[in-house]
Amino acid sequence: MTMLMGDEIAAANLTDWRKLAQGLHARYRIADFASGARFLVSIGEAGDAAGHHPKATIGAGHVDLELVSRDAIYDDGTTAHTVEWVTQKDIDLARRITEIAAEHGLRADPAAVAMLELGLDAADPAMIAPVWAALLTGDPDSQGRGTPGDEIRDAGSRVPHLWFGDPPRDGSSEQRFHLEVYVAPEAAESRIAAAVAAGGTVLDASGAPSLTVIADQEGNQGVLCVDASAASSV
Repeated sequence: MTMLMGDEIAAANLTDWRKLAQGLHARYRIADFASGARFLVSIGEAGDAAGHHPKATIGAGHVDLELVSRDAIYDDGTTAHTVEWVTQKDIDLARRITEIAAEHGLRADPAAVAMLELGLDAADPAMIAPVWAALLTGDPDSQGRGTPGDEIRDAGSRVPHLWFGDPPRDGSSEQRFHLEVYVAPEAAESRIAAAVAAGGTVLDASGAPSLTVIADQEGNQGVLCVDASAASSV
């Protein structure tokens, strides 16, 4: 199916869900493990009917869900790539899960969703990617899986995705690895404020709200990421 752009995702008005990186994410609050398990059984039945399922995790007081299509089609004008991204089947199942949550009396907590990716600035990603594919996943096919680039994506979701950026233009040996923390749009301001209150410094907000670079007291950097393009006004 065709991958959906940010404005198309925003137009779906998925009140319980937020777009983080490639997929849609939701967190539902549960009273106990048993109620979460019952919720997942109902989701499983809906997924079976749709031929599509979310990634699901039960934690202390919550169920976390991620919806992403592994067969989304991205056409760059020259080549049609099969990538991991949001498609209409994710939108449709997200709507159905929202209905199921209401039937179970569960409350969504969209501001609590988050995910972590790794970024590595590299001069030749294609050369070094096999090393990281082997180290992180043990599977050479994880290089470029679900993306037209050389990013490392573990099919089993055991480790965070690793993507490659450009090295410093001045040739310096400054920090090459950094964390990419994706949060819901409504959580970004408070997350940045908390980091600053803890002693951090905002180094670069020129890309905000999509990208905000934050450093700790020793200069180690992380990036707070928001997919503002997919944020609904509702």
